[in-house]
Amino acid sequence: MTDLSRYRNIGIFAHVDAGKTTTTERILKLTGKIHKTGEVHDGEATTDFMEQEQERGITIQSAATSCEWNGHRLNIIDTPGHVDFTIEVYRSLKVLDGGIGVFCGSGGVEPQSETNWRYANESEVARVILVNKLDRLGADFYRVIDQIKNVLAATPLVMVLPIGVEDDFIGVVDLLTRKAWVWDDSGLPENYEIRDVPEDMLDLTEEWREKLVETALEQDDDAMEAYLEGEEPSLETLHACIRKGTIALDFFPTYCGSAFKNKGVQLILNAVVDYLPNPMEVQPQPEVDIEGNETGKFAVVDAELPLRALAFKIMDDRFGALTFTRIYSGKIEKGMSVLNTFTGKTERIGRIVEMHANSRAERSSAQAGDIIALVGLKNTQTGHTLCDPKNPATLEPMVFPDPVISIAIAPKDKGGSEKMGIALNKMIQEDPSFQVETDVESGETIIKGMGELHLDIKVDILKRTHGVEVNVGKPQVAYRETITRRVEDSYTHKKQTGGSGQFAKIDYIVEPGETGSGFEFESVVTGGNVPREFWPAVEKGFKLCMEEGVLAGFPVLDVKVTLVDGSYHAVDSSAVAYEIAAKAAYRQSIPKAAPQLMEPIMKVDVFTPEEHVGDVIGDINRRRGMIKTQETGPTNVRVKADAPLSEMFGYIGDLRTMTSGRGQFSMEFSHYMPCPKNVAEAVIKEVLARKAS
Repeated sequence: MTDLSRYRNIGIFAHVDAGKTTTTERILKLTGKIHKTGEVHDGEATTDFMEQEQERGITIQSAATSCEWNGHRLNIIDTPGHVDFTIEVYRSLKVLDGGIGVFCGSGGVEPQSETNWRYANESEVARVILVNKLDRLGADFYRVIDQIKNVLAATPLVMVLPIGVEDDFIGVVDLLTRKAWVWDDSGLPENYEIRDVPEDMLDLTEEWREKLVETALEQDDDAMEAYLEGEEPSLETLHACIRKGTIALDFFPTYCGSAFKNKGVQLILNAVVDYLPNPMEVQPQPEVDIEGNETGKFAVVDAELPLRALAFKIMDDRFGALTFTRIYSGKIEKGMSVLNTFTGKTERIGRIVEMHANSRAERSSAQAGDIIALVGLKNTQTGHTLCDPKNPATLEPMVFPDPVISIAIAPKDKGGSEKMGIALNKMIQEDPSFQVETDVESGETIIKGMGELHLDIKVDILKRTHGVEVNVGKPQVAYRETITRRVEDSYTHKKQTGGSGQFAKIDYIVEPGETGSGFEFESVVTGGNVPREFWPAVEKGFKLCMEEGVLAGFPVLDVKVTLVDGSYHAVDSSAVAYEIAAKAAYRQSIPKAAPQLMEPIMKVDVFTPEEHVGDVIGDINRRRGMIKTQETGPTNVRVKADAPLSEMFGYIGDLRTMTSGRGQFSMEFSHYMPCPKNVAEAVIKEVLARKAS
C-alpha cells in the first residue's frame, strides 16, 4: 500500500511568460528526475514537447510529470499561461489538490493570473505563491504582494524576503528560521549557504516575521493566547498553523526567487511538502445523478473503496489515445473492466502508464490519489467518470466555455477530405473548447475556438501532426440574437387529412429574459385548456427554434416564453401537434418582438511603454473599445478595456507596430452586448449574401 499522506498532486499556473515551465524544469532537475536543464527559449523544456510549443516558446497543452522530494511523491502538471488555452488550466485544477501560483516580479499580477486564480478559487485548490524573476529589471517583491492583496483579494502569507533585487538578487531570508539562503553565481541550485540575516535586514525581518506569526496563529486560539502573553510559539506550532490555514484557503504562503538562476526553488519544494494538502486532506469530490444534481455522496480518497476516477484530458499520440485520469477512490489494475457512466458502456483497461511529459513508464496498477494515463480506451472523453461496474456513480462533470471565433477550412487537395475528418475528430476529443461543424447550406467545414492563436495552432497541428494541408477562410465572430419587446400572441395549428387530424391552439407571451438566463419557459395555464402532458412539447418546440434566430440565423439568447392559455381537441391533439404549433408560433412572433443582433465583447488587457499610451488608447477607441482603467507600473502602463471581438482581429500586429515591438496584450471573452445598428446591418447583409452564394 502506498502512503497517501506522502502524495502531493500539484499544478503550476500563471500568466504567459511568468516562468511556469522554467520553474517546472528546475524542480525536475533538483529532484533528480532530469540531469540536463532544458530552456524554454531554446525550445528544449521537458514539458514543452510539441513542435509548436518549442517554436513559439509558450505552453499550449498541460503536461504531467512526477518526481520525489524529501520522501514525498509529487505529481506535477505544468499548465499553459495563454488565455486561449485556459481550458487546460481549468481541467487540470479540477483534478489537483494544490498548486503553485507563479507571478512575475516585474509584471506582477497579470490578466491571465487573475483568470487562473479565479478558477483555482472555484475549484477550492490550496496554493503557495512564487514571485519569480526577481533578478529582472523593474522587479519589486513588495509591489507584487500589494497587487495580490488588492487585485486578487487574497491574503499572501509572506514566508521569505528577498536579499537584493534585479542584478543584486542573491538569495532570500527565511522568516520562520531567521536564516538567509544565499546562492553563488554558478547558477547551480545546490551551491548555496545558510547564513545569518544581513545586518541591514534585521529590522525588516522582525517586522515581517511578526505579521507572519500573528496571521498563522489565528488558526489556533490557545497558541494565540500564549503568544499574546509573551510566549514565543515553537516552529512545530507555526508549521501546523500554516498548514491548516493554507488548506482552508485562509492565506497563501508566499515565496520569491529566480527559477532561471536556480535561486529559491528548494524553499518552494519544501513548502509544497510542508503546507499543501495530500489527497486525503481535500474536500472529497461530490457524486451526481444523471441530471447532474448532487446526490449527497462523495468519492472519498481511499484505495479500499469502490473505484471512482475522472478522465480529465485525452491526448493522441503514436501509440493511440492516452486518457489522463485522476483516481479518487479504489484501484485500477491492468486487464480489469471499468464502467463509463456517461456512455453506460464498460471498457477494458489495456495499459496503465505514468507520464513524464511525452515519455512514459508502464505500471501494473494504480490507486486512489494517483494521476496516470490509460492507453486504448475507445469511448471515454474529457469529463467522463470511470467507476466500478458493480457500484456505479458519476463525479461532478466539467463545464466548458462556448467558442467565440470560427473559421472555415477546406483541404487543399480533394483526397484530403477523409484524412481531415479523422484528424479533426481526434482533435475534438483532445480539446473540449475546440468545436467542428459543417455548414448545412454551403457544406463548408467550420472550426470554432477561444481565439485567433487557438485556431492558428489547430491549423498548424492539422498540417504537421496529421499531414493535412488546408485553405483557411476569414475569421467569423460568434454573434447571437435576442429580442427587445414583449409580445402577446396566439397560434392555432390545424390539419385535417381524413381520419384523425392534428389540432393545437396556444396563447403565449414572448418577452426579453434576464441577461445570461438563456431560454426560460413557464406555463400558467389553468383549468386544463392545454393538458399538462403537452406543456413539455410546447417548451421543446420553442427551445429547438432558439438555435436559429430570424435576423441572420445566429442562436437566440435570453428569451422567456410563458404559455398563458389555449385549447385542445380530445381526438386530434397530440404532443407532436403542440410542438409544431410552438415552432410556427416562434416564426410568427419573434420578428414582432424587435429582434436585435448581439456581439461578443472581450476583456482586453494591454501592456505598453509609457510613451505609446496615447496611440494605444486612441487605437482601442477607434475599434469601438471602452477604456476601463489605466495603471502605471515600473516598466510599462497597463490599459484595461472592453472591445468587440470583430474589431480585434490582427490586433497584435498593429500593437507591435505602434509600440516598436514592445507592447503585449491578452484578451478573453467577457459578455454579449447589442450591436450598433450600422454594424448589425452589415453583418446580416454579409451572412445572407454568403448563404445565397
